[in-house]
Amino acid sequence: MLVLLPPSETKAVGGYGPPLDLDALSFPELTPVRSKLLDALVDLAADPAASMAALGLSERQLDEVGHNAELREAPTMLALTRYTGVLYDSLDIGTLTKAERARADSRLAVASALFGLARGTDQIPHYRLSAGSSLASVGPLRGVWRPVLEPALSEVDGLVVDLRSGSYAGLARVPGAVTVRVVTDDGSGRRKTVSHFNKAHKGRLARVLAAARKEASTPKDVVKIAGAAGLALEVTGDTELELLTE
Repeated sequence: MLVLLPPSETKAVGGYGPPLDLDALSFPELTPVRSKLLDALVDLAADPAASMAALGLSERQLDEVGHNAELREAPTMLALTRYTGVLYDSLDIGTLTKAERARADSRLAVASALFGLARGTDQIPHYRLSAGSSLASVGPLRGVWRPVLEPALSEVDGLVVDLRSGSYAGLARVPGAVTVRVVTDDGSGRRKTVSHFNKAHKGRLARVLAAARKEASTPKDVVKIAGAAGLALEVTGDTELELLTE
């Protein structure tokens, strides 16, 4: 099973690992595109104004350009600790047991605009690049990633649970992947999509699936594992699930 997580714009600064080694990352078939995008970001960082425009940054975020300029020399840290924010707070990777963390490292992958996919064991630097970005030297990221990322995901063994946000889902389609919609009952029996706490609930679901002793192989397995942890997950289509919240 592979659980696809969205990344976060916010990331932990610094690191404790050696500089980025593209050849050491998982999914090595993505290395040529990773290298191309890395070069593009480093080159772009030489022009702060152009960088801020291309990446949608404000003057207060100028330090993000500096991080991109140092991508090849900056210290790294494990991907699942690099990303921060609501979803990763709920995932709370640091409180997993050693055995649970090992399962999480093999089951979770972060969809990344720069790296395509990053497993928990991948050491990555602080960077700034979003799925919706378009870099002058490479064009829109969807056109760059789809030709290589879709074949890579098609080779994944077992069930794929896709928790990515819309823009990152657009970088690669995954036919047959299980998708999850976070919903709430409006009081009249009708369900509406949750937006504000969507990431928190998906983070909890990802934690449950990552830590479970038994790996899910069908949508019903996902529902069973979630239910055992107190999450109200239901099958609503062949590959569609709804996570009901209060």
